[in-house]
Amino acid sequence: MTPAAVPALYETEIAHTRVTPIRHSLRHRTYMWLVDLDDLPVLPRPLRPLARFDPADHFDGDAPTLRAGLDACLAAHGERAADGRVLMLAHARVLGHVFNPLTLYWCHDRAGRPVCVVAEVHNTYGGRHAYLLHPDGHGRAETAKEFYVSPFLDVEGAYRMRLPLPGDRLDLTVQLRHTDGSRPLTATVRGTRRPSGPGALVAAALRHPWSTAAVSLGIRLHGVRLYLKGLPVRPRAAGTPPTVPTQQEGTP
Repeated sequence: MTPAAVPALYETEIAHTRVTPIRHSLRHRTYMWLVDLDDLPVLPRPLRPLARFDPADHFDGDAPTLRAGLDACLAAHGERAADGRVLMLAHARVLGHVFNPLTLYWCHDRAGRPVCVVAEVHNTYGGRHAYLLHPDGHGRAETAKEFYVSPFLDVEGAYRMRLPLPGDRLDLTVQLRHTDGSRPLTATVRGTRRPSGPGALVAAALRHPWSTAAVSLGIRLHGVRLYLKGLPVRPRAAGTPPTVPTQQEGTP
């Protein structure tokens, strides 16, 4: 699939459906960026507070560039560095705040062939974890769950993901599957590509004021609702900072 031109904005709807042990769903509208790691957007100075791409917000947070952070991540997984184009789907830092439940990196070789996808997950405890995936021709991949995300789910089972490269449409699915055959949580991200010029960015920011803070707040509010519904909290690893229970589990 040939991707849409980048940089691009995607007006998105994020949906979670939880089916066990209680049923619960949520929908949240926001916007995300698709960017080339080697050609990040350069905005007019007055608009820069609305979209900042900082290497400190990704991977170990100590790389000088996003590309260097990705290459170090690939090396840690035993994968060679991406020597072609890398497209990243993420929330940019807005008004000094950013939270990316899921950042995706589509890595290509010099000939433009897909090599791998890196799915970088952040939780609200300040933790980060990157999954290295090798999707099939339809963008499908599976990986064991290795990272504590939601306080209502243990670190068990596997994710089945559908992560096709975005074009005019964005259509992603992440489903958690347990070994007993249950599928407690399915998350989707659907979106439509929009131009990324200054006018389009201002319009998106007005439709979704302080979008990244809204994502963080929404995660916590839905977590509180689940807690009040009686969903039991699963213990997290020792040393993880405390926070309000969250609904978030592997979605942007």
